[in-house]
Amino acid sequence: MTTATATVPAKRSAPYVLLTVSDTGLGMDEETMARMFEPFFTTKDLGKGTGLGLSTVYGIVQQLGGCITVHSQSGRGTTFEIYLPRVEEQPSLFKSTESETLPVASPIILVVEDEITVRSLIEDILKPQGYVVLSAENSQRALALASEETRQIKLLITDVIMPGMPGPELATQLRQLRPDTRVLYMSGYSSNEIVRRTQLGNSEPFIQKPFTPQEFSKKVRETLNAKGAADDHL
Repeated sequence: MTTATATVPAKRSAPYVLLTVSDTGLGMDEETMARMFEPFFTTKDLGKGTGLGLSTVYGIVQQLGGCITVHSQSGRGTTFEIYLPRVEEQPSLFKSTESETLPVASPIILVVEDEITVRSLIEDILKPQGYVVLSAENSQRALALASEETRQIKLLITDVIMPGMPGPELATQLRQLRPDTRVLYMSGYSSNEIVRRTQLGNSEPFIQKPFTPQEFSKKVRETLNAKGAADDHL
């Protein structure tokens, strides 16, 4: 049996909760296991896999101070063991040590993300904070929502690289309808790959995937509260 360890907890003596997930599939060889947590690495055919699933899980587990151990054998399936630090009290998902002022007028945010799991996560982060969230799976749907919406859209949050129309092009077209809308870009691609594929400048508000709810909430507030008009971007 081939075994790979993604990371190791800093303190083995600390109490951990173990989550085990197993399948009875084809398993993985050593070459695949060596790259399984790389962003955008996938063994699926072109257009059938993003390669973001395991890399996102890996990033979240690392941020929580846990580790992942993987056991796999070709033809006999794979087992993932996820160790997470145990807490004695119920944590608040959106707890922050910073002073925050919740929106009074319920700003409207348009979220554009083709991965439904990421889109749902963003909605779960934003809605409890008082934001009104419009959600779209692609740029065409986002432009349709923007044309139908009579209220002001304060912020567009969009993935940079999407099937069809990429985020920067969407932002340009949206600003023709909504000149005052600010933009926050997000992506799991490296900054060099983003520049190569879209020419998105480094000065644009941007957050790298994967991110924690706290990091994302902070970036949204910073983008909304930044000085200067929306047309300072792009």
